[in-house]
Amino acid sequence: MGIRLGANRYGKAENRVVRIVRDTERHEIHDLNVSTSLRGDFASAHLEGDQSAVLPTDTQKNTAFAYAKEHGVASVEDYAIALGRRLLTATPAATGCHVRVEEYAWDRIFVGGDELRGHDHAFVRRGGEVRTAEVDVTHDRVVVTSGLTDLVVLKSTGSEFTGFLRDDYTTLAEADDRILATSLTASWRWARSEGTDWNQAHAQVRSTLLEAFATTYSRALQETLWVMGRAVLERRPEIAEISFAAPNKHHHLVDLAPFGVENHGEVFIAADRPYGLIEATITRDV
Repeated sequence: MGIRLGANRYGKAENRVVRIVRDTERHEIHDLNVSTSLRGDFASAHLEGDQSAVLPTDTQKNTAFAYAKEHGVASVEDYAIALGRRLLTATPAATGCHVRVEEYAWDRIFVGGDELRGHDHAFVRRGGEVRTAEVDVTHDRVVVTSGLTDLVVLKSTGSEFTGFLRDDYTTLAEADDRILATSLTASWRWARSEGTDWNQAHAQVRSTLLEAFATTYSRALQETLWVMGRAVLERRPEIAEISFAAPNKHHHLVDLAPFGVENHGEVFIAADRPYGLIEATITRDV
């Protein structure tokens, strides 16, 4: 039985790139976590230690920083596409480049009662939710996947979980009125991306997800994800598919009877683990 080198790639992970746009007195901030990797004909590096075809990972890091200045970060998708194309061009042995960018949001600090404009150059980090973009660049195509992580949402009613399969080890009681909460990760792959206003599209997909979550009576988190994904695909025909990972953030009703207090769905304990994890992809027929 022969032994051979399988699929391989290499790159620089988690470059923390902060780009301040200071062309005017009102500054903008883009706080990024950038990972890049190249794949292609790098067998000699593995089998013979020959690095002549290898663009150093340090160069990938430097390019990520340089392109934040030279190309700018109008959107994480455009930045990732430009970075991927540059690294692919710079590495003749490469057949593809994968770029993942996470963007951490900052809000302006409001001072002096100015709640519309905010301070020109003072910011506060927004917790939780992170915007993501993944771009895969080859010599003949670009595949863009946008997304978000850690979008924490909760409904205090409008959800049930009943009629489930039981066996000898089932102890879970049915719930006809429960809290539904999750920390959502969603990613959507674009079938067409030319001319897309990435920032507007991200805002629209996010608002569509939130509206569907809020207005859908949920008989299970699985059903809610289906409705959310279907709504996005109906609203944005350029999106080929959307994938979800949704951990249940369980809220268990606290038994206050020992204290002579009735608890009619008002006091809960939030459990962080273990948790149910629901994953699904909603896609178009081809």
